[in-house]
Amino acid sequence: MDQISKVKSISIWIFIVPFIAVNTCLILITQFHELFPNQGDIIHNTIPYFDGGASISRTARPYPSWLVFKPAMFFTSYLLIKYWLYNKEIIKSFNANHKYINKVVFFGVASAIALTIHSIFLGIKFDSDLYKLFRRVVMLLFIIFEIAAQAYLVTTFYSFKEKLSKFINIRILKLKIILVSILIIVAVISIPLISLPGNNVLGFNVKFFKHALEWDYFIGVITFYLLTYFMWKKN
Repeated sequence: MDQISKVKSISIWIFIVPFIAVNTCLILITQFHELFPNQGDIIHNTIPYFDGGASISRTARPYPSWLVFKPAMFFTSYLLIKYWLYNKEIIKSFNANHKYINKVVFFGVASAIALTIHSIFLGIKFDSDLYKLFRRVVMLLFIIFEIAAQAYLVTTFYSFKEKLSKFINIRILKLKIILVSILIIVAVISIPLISLPGNNVLGFNVKFFKHALEWDYFIGVITFYLLTYFMWKKN
């Protein structure tokens, strides 16, 4: 099936492109300080996956980091749209009237659009609480749409896993279900906390927690696509 081979090839790039882009921005801003005309943008001695020393947007929005980040995110958004549309065709070939098919496409494409909007406005500064709220809402919608799309997709595939047995590794599909379940649980617990303005909640400084969670959650979300690559069999 042509759509399966396309999904398999696209999925690995959805993992590789943002992973390299985000970590390139991190390396640039922490190691190549001379590249940044505004020395106030540079960051010292942090591994944010563990210590939460900086957010992803903090490393990506200064020049020249955004020259790496924005094109990579635009390309990733394009790949995401193709990914979800190809998955729609795969689902239709096995069950043309599946109840979740439209939800998979809606949330998947919506997540790509939200990522594009977030990337466009990254680094654009307006001293407005409304603008700051808008950026937080867009990022929140991206997370919700992306996890919803992933959840509906794995649920759909699992519902006719017997028909897919010749095409996929069922153990990888179950691993994807576990991953998505963890992402949902973490999101439900964390979103109310990280969505609050400011860094102090009930006297607890959540700044570093927010940042570390953001980096680790990012890895979890794109790992879904890495597992997709290994889930579909070559032949």
